[in-house]
Amino acid sequence: MERHNQQYIRLLEKELVPAFGCTEPIAIAYAAAYAREVLGAMPKEVDVKVSSNIIKNVKSVTIPNTGGMKGIEAAAAAGIAAGDPQKKLEVISAVTEEQIPFIRKYLEQVPVRVSASENDEVFDIRVSVKDNEKQALVRIVREHMNIVYVEKDGKTVFQKTEETGLENTETALTIEQIVEFADEAAINEIRPLIRRQIDFNMAIAREGIAHEYGGSVGRTILSHSAQTPADKARAYAAAGSDARMSGCTLPVIIVSGSGNQGITASVPIAVYAAEKGFDEERMIRAVALSDLLTIYQRQFIGRLSAYCGAVNAGCASAAGIAYLEGGGFEEVAHTLINSLAAVSGVICDGAKPSCAAKIAASVEAGLLGYDMFRDKKEFVGGDGIVTCDADETIKNVGILGKEGMRQTDRKIIEIMLQRTESRNHRCARGTCE
Repeated sequence: MERHNQQYIRLLEKELVPAFGCTEPIAIAYAAAYAREVLGAMPKEVDVKVSSNIIKNVKSVTIPNTGGMKGIEAAAAAGIAAGDPQKKLEVISAVTEEQIPFIRKYLEQVPVRVSASENDEVFDIRVSVKDNEKQALVRIVREHMNIVYVEKDGKTVFQKTEETGLENTETALTIEQIVEFADEAAINEIRPLIRRQIDFNMAIAREGIAHEYGGSVGRTILSHSAQTPADKARAYAAAGSDARMSGCTLPVIIVSGSGNQGITASVPIAVYAAEKGFDEERMIRAVALSDLLTIYQRQFIGRLSAYCGAVNAGCASAAGIAYLEGGGFEEVAHTLINSLAAVSGVICDGAKPSCAAKIAASVEAGLLGYDMFRDKKEFVGGDGIVTCDADETIKNVGILGKEGMRQTDRKIIEIMLQRTESRNHRCARGTCE
């Protein structure tokens, strides 16, 4: 088990990294800032070519430190005009108020052309920049910081021979071994990683509770509930997404390349532990378990798909709460089976404020799954895609998310990109954007 423990720690170190803003537009900003640095000048022309799933996840989310701007063009302009590529997924975290007008001015003066990738990669970003006779190209594939190709003036500067992604990880995961890791891992080895995740993600959750962001899903839950530990767990998780999707400038610690998943995998457990008085070590072990269960589920689906990642993280966090309360493999496995039976198939229609509502629903479904197990109720093998084996159930969900929902993904993107006459119609309350 020691070998697995070290593998899992390395996996957590790789996955639990800080990000500033929604990770897809930030990845574009990172690629653009990197391309500007390779070029060695401010570009006079910019071409951005991205996969359709990137378009989906950038279209409606507010980019922090841009004065409320949205879209691929704005993300690229922010990276070029004010980004620091050395900061990677925090590339625009140091942008000042004085620099924001410069980003807008750059976007007004420099054409940023956007087009769709012509290959089958689900996660693909290419940024080409030009300045008179000079040019540069940067490509990111499969993961948000995975630069696989750099070109300057037509010559290859850097190229990866293998474009590795999460789905190709060599780390073997099973629920039983994840539970064993949570039990046995040296607390001093995982505490720094998990403590940082809890601190960062609880900070943005509190911000979302304290102020109006997006649809204020977290605040709405608190105002219409008995504010039990379970109510607060889903409210604070939703509030973190409320803030993050609407331009909050606080960073988060991501999981599986997603800030919303990073929030959902950690915040419900941290809130529940505080409300119930569990000690820090048990909380940290429970969050580590939740993180690994989230990563495990996404291995079979991929970073981006039509399947909402909040479902994976919400079910994982409920399994973490089951573990927090003293549960072992049986409690964790049955919580996952019950909750995945309830919410598998929730679609991902891009990063946007309504992600907070999907997070709240997923955490609630996860906690329902745990309550069912405590009451000796369960969904059994043969109930839809559920089997009596939790690992096999996760694999079935992966097949659904990666293969079965491929056409769903194409249709979602088609719907999102349609220009309709109703774009500026009057809604029930105010004018739609």
